[in-house]
Amino acid sequence: MHFEWYHKLSLGLLIAGWVAFGANMLGNMLVYAHVPEKPHYAVASAEPGEAKEAKSDAAPVDVVTLLAKADAAKGEKAFGKCKACHTAEKGGKDRVGPNLWDVVGRAKGGHGGFGYSDALKSKGGDWSYADLGHFLENPKGFAPGTKMGFAGVKKPEELADLLVYLRSLSDSPKPLP
Repeated sequence: MHFEWYHKLSLGLLIAGWVAFGANMLGNMLVYAHVPEKPHYAVASAEPGEAKEAKSDAAPVDVVTLLAKADAAKGEKAFGKCKACHTAEKGGKDRVGPNLWDVVGRAKGGHGGFGYSDALKSKGGDWSYADLGHFLENPKGFAPGTKMGFAGVKKPEELADLLVYLRSLSDSPKPLP
């Protein structure tokens, strides 16, 4: 009987498959993985959902008290993170986010021509230093549903510097509180 090469290859693959399948079965019979009903030790941690809620419910840092020591030059440097989405020049065009010229004291969601989220428009009122601080620290916590994808400025001193810089972006800067 004369076997062609493809018959030999097929037979070899079939035998290799049987060997792999048989080795797996034999291994499963010899080694039994016992899963305990309860863990031998407990890891103390909050549920992922609880951790998120606790973070958003945490009291925001009161950066208004830090404004007296803040440095606008450092704030301009910190504004580098914002330049990907915002412009800061007088009459500057909107990008992904609105132009931030004269933002302190401006109505929330009130920069004409920019499509703000309903979450931010519904806040009402003007941008105070405290509101800007809370928003820039945790945008999603301040206005859940906001379009702003930035995670927030976590360092209070950097946040105060940024607020003083944003204050300087005006022909007549608003007085500090």
